[in-house]
Amino acid sequence: MDKKGIVTFGGAFSNHLAAVAAICQQQGMRSVALLRADNADPDNPTLALCQKNGMQFELLSRQQYRQRANPAFIREVKQRYAELLLVPEGGSSAEGVQGIAELDLVQTPAGPADVVFCPAASGGTAAGIINRTRDPTQVQAIAVVKDPSLGARITELLLPQHNPNWALLSQYCGPGYAKFEPSTLQFCRDMAQHDVQLEPIYSGKALAGVFQQIAAGQFEPGCRLSFFHTGGLQGLAGLHYRQLITSADYALLSGSSAY
Repeated sequence: MDKKGIVTFGGAFSNHLAAVAAICQQQGMRSVALLRADNADPDNPTLALCQKNGMQFELLSRQQYRQRANPAFIREVKQRYAELLLVPEGGSSAEGVQGIAELDLVQTPAGPADVVFCPAASGGTAAGIINRTRDPTQVQAIAVVKDPSLGARITELLLPQHNPNWALLSQYCGPGYAKFEPSTLQFCRDMAQHDVQLEPIYSGKALAGVFQQIAAGQFEPGCRLSFFHTGGLQGLAGLHYRQLITSADYALLSGSSAY
């Protein structure tokens, strides 16, 4: 890559920003966040982690942030940060989709998966899996956000030879993005007892949806299921910081013995 780093978009508790900061620090590259925030709260654990990894912040108002897909705004950002690669929010670009498509998520210890599941927010992960897999393997993208445009965004990122056997499930998103029901948190607690680390915003919400389908008898006996855990565990610190989960839950879900 002829660029010297990455400039990208995200909110104050963005998993995407945390991941970009970490990989850029690891590769000795510069990282800049166009941050949807009025101020960079120094006590915010996600922003503190990003800054620890060398990320710089440019603050955007909510009105400015809404322009992130505006061609004129994008051109201006590219001009200002000409030495950096501009990556869209959530990493959902053709390049990001290609990266996901290089992963083999179909193989399981019991053999090739019949159904592959993933959480879906910005759509890039789902599109990459759909591009990689082939019919009769089914892909279920489980929406974690109430976004009527999500299906169209996934479709825009698909290659002509993509797997046609896919579906977007929106019935498990609960109260919406970055929100969760008590039952989802309890599901995460239950899975933690089996050493499966989840958070209730992305993977926990989506995997709970898979378990609900299993309980409803949606899959034939012997059906092989594969779930792609998209990470985001750093977000647990942000939930604790905002008092959305207790110290006990934070310790349990994060696998930490200290609060």
